[in-house]
Amino acid sequence: MKKIPPQNSRRNFIKNTSLALAGFYIVPRHVLGGKGFIAPSDKLLVAGIGAGGKGESDLWNFYQSGKAEIVALCDVDERQCKKSRERFPKAKFYKDYREMLEKEHANIDACSISTPDHNHAVMAMAAMQLKKHVYVQKPMAHDIYEARMMVKAAKEYKVVTQMGNQGASGDGVRQLIDWYRAGLIGDVHTVYCYTDRPVWAQGVAWPKDIKPIPQGLDWNLWLGTAPYKEYSDGILPFDWRGWWDYGTGALGDMGCHIIDPAYQVLNLNYPISAECSVATRYTAPWTRASYPESGPVSSHITLTFINEKKKEIKMHWMDGGIQPDRPEELGANETMGDGGNGVLFIGTKGKMMCGTYAENPQLLPTKLTQETKVKQTIERVKGSAGGHYAAWVEACIDGFGSSKANKLSSRFDVAGPLTEIVLMGNLAIRSYDVKKPKAGKPNEFEYPGRYIKLLWDGPNMRITNLEEANQFVKRNYREGFGSI
Repeated sequence: MKKIPPQNSRRNFIKNTSLALAGFYIVPRHVLGGKGFIAPSDKLLVAGIGAGGKGESDLWNFYQSGKAEIVALCDVDERQCKKSRERFPKAKFYKDYREMLEKEHANIDACSISTPDHNHAVMAMAAMQLKKHVYVQKPMAHDIYEARMMVKAAKEYKVVTQMGNQGASGDGVRQLIDWYRAGLIGDVHTVYCYTDRPVWAQGVAWPKDIKPIPQGLDWNLWLGTAPYKEYSDGILPFDWRGWWDYGTGALGDMGCHIIDPAYQVLNLNYPISAECSVATRYTAPWTRASYPESGPVSSHITLTFINEKKKEIKMHWMDGGIQPDRPEELGANETMGDGGNGVLFIGTKGKMMCGTYAENPQLLPTKLTQETKVKQTIERVKGSAGGHYAAWVEACIDGFGSSKANKLSSRFDVAGPLTEIVLMGNLAIRSYDVKKPKAGKPNEFEYPGRYIKLLWDGPNMRITNLEEANQFVKRNYREGFGSI
């Protein structure tokens, strides 16, 4: 894609023109449009890259804010974006986001990116280089390196950003922060984050059957940065999540929702180490089936952090239905988390828990939740989950560095380190099956990643004790589909 010089948006043009004419005559807004009227210069002009599935609901949430206009749509699969095209018939439609940005960059202020994980970073970077504000679905990147570079780009190009983990704007995580700051559970030393995902196929081999590409799908554009493979049924529109070339597994899908409360409450930074165990399939007695192209059936990852008091915090991630032991303070008939998913904080004085998106926060025993009152230390976001979208729209209108932009719950400088924590867990999973020749026996292999703890140098983005694991920090893109 040729680099396009930054252009003034239509909104800025209108605003600047209005300022120039202000000395002649000013007509009150209520006369022009009536009560509640929003002038065109106060509308955020949004382009949607990925307009089906989650992208469909994202665009609708922006529109529902009352301050966004959807002016362009891009999707490689005409079957999936039908509803969005019907909702926004005036929006110009494209299949290739690069063509859309080249032709529409002067007509848009911001981009919403809701595609498979492997294309998030190149799309967001292309938009930010044009000084377009960006909203990117979770996880914001596929690789640790991408997440780090996206944080730097947001600051360099001075754009307003938000990741799509709407629970970060909910009241639940703020209530947990208030309790923790009040010292109700003491210092947390252990936290469990768990999910019943995946609900798609993992721990399987790539399908051998090659199918015709469905009409309306541009398979080559869908693959984007990933290596080329022939089309097979079952990958689209949802099961791509389980394949490492495209998705980030159960951890990538749910980690930004479930790890976020722990990340925010405990003010976590880079982990210093990672270790894991994974469930495997057996094709015959004593024969372990290894499927490195897809995530495991289930996994248990342990990440170690050093907090501000120089004490260790152990974070356990469990997926595939694995859960921690029920705390003694929880009644036999009470639900832990939300049943299939949750977060459990264990402190020196007590415990607390919540479900997905930090919903239904509870002190343990649960009777304490209603009995305990503490001072509110963190401002709430208006509108609950919908407020996550509206807050970004309003922040974009006010601009980079504004009070609203600085208060966003998941702007990239906040979401980037969270995403790196999530992806560090995946790095441990993928390193589990790393193999290298045995010393003096080049035709025999050993699997060191299964038996060691990976030591992580966060500032330099390197595993220091297993060089082979560093291949998962940054991947190579298919030629012609961008670089970072």
